[in-house]
Amino acid sequence: MANAWKIARKSNAQLPLVIVVALAVVLVLLGKAQSGLFDQARVKMTDWLAPGLEVVRAPIQGFDRWMGSITDIFSVYEENLRLKEENARLRQWRNVAIVMQNRVDRYQSLLHAVPDPKLNAVLARVIGRASRPFVQTLILDAGTRNHAGPGEAVVDARGMIGRIYLSGSRTSWVILLTDPNSRIPVTVAASVGNGGTVQAIMSGDNSPRPTLDLMSHTAMLHAGDQVVSSGDGGLLPYGLPIGTVVPGSGGSWRVALLADAASTQDVEILNYFQAPEKPPAAAELPAEAAGLKPLVPPSPETLATPGPAAGAPTTPPAPVHAAAAIPRPGAPAADAPASRQQAPSAPPDGGTE
Repeated sequence: MANAWKIARKSNAQLPLVIVVALAVVLVLLGKAQSGLFDQARVKMTDWLAPGLEVVRAPIQGFDRWMGSITDIFSVYEENLRLKEENARLRQWRNVAIVMQNRVDRYQSLLHAVPDPKLNAVLARVIGRASRPFVQTLILDAGTRNHAGPGEAVVDARGMIGRIYLSGSRTSWVILLTDPNSRIPVTVAASVGNGGTVQAIMSGDNSPRPTLDLMSHTAMLHAGDQVVSSGDGGLLPYGLPIGTVVPGSGGSWRVALLADAASTQDVEILNYFQAPEKPPAAAELPAEAAGLKPLVPPSPETLATPGPAAGAPTTPPAPVHAAAAIPRPGAPAADAPASRQQAPSAPPDGGTE
């Protein structure tokens, strides 16, 4: 009896575990099949919790600023000297940049180059961070009501951070460049040599430095080469600063990002979207596209002149000889052509002309 009670007790204890495992499997399968449903639920929940996230974030951000100010007090003198040297260098580069910008503008006007599209920026604040084993995201306090949508780039004062992949009415979720699901086309500008560029794909692998997959196996990279967005496919605008090339393990190349997502507080969302060009309708295509000769509209003179009746031959009539115009003796009058003039009457008998 005691053994039977122990077996029944063990079975009752294992029953909730079986139910929990079955429920977990069902949720995983449902999440794979209806991922959009869970994403929308997550966005709605984030929009609802956004005011609370801002309230919780305020004291944490204030404490971080207070700790940072205490640290800065002990390094004010060294920081002041460093900023003065950096300011002097930047003044020199500013003059060079102005000259180069004027030259580029003049070349573009001479060559009638197509100008780059203007970008509209939306300022947003980071109100939350989510760092899980396979997902690294930021939560921003700007959504669709602020004209922020999925696919738009997110940058700070130093460079690009990531892209928006979910947008609610008041909040947006940003997938970082270091996330394993992040892959963007980039351009590597050579810092040595002839200054050429190399096309590559930058992929996150959950490490602080994403990897570079070169499009050409014969391309040569060097440490310190600049990495910017390429704009291929219209996914991102061209020229967004991302980072610099650094050597990795096993002969690979990685990117040292300019922006630090862990310390970023204020960001900009770049509204960039290129509508796909639609081909013209078949009625608008020229006749030469189908191998046909273009139709020439008739002139007013042609329309005013009456043409031959339908079905009538278009060949000119045969010429009438003079011999055929003289009627034969005894022939009916109907055989004579209508256009022939009447022959002069014969003189009376015995008379002379």
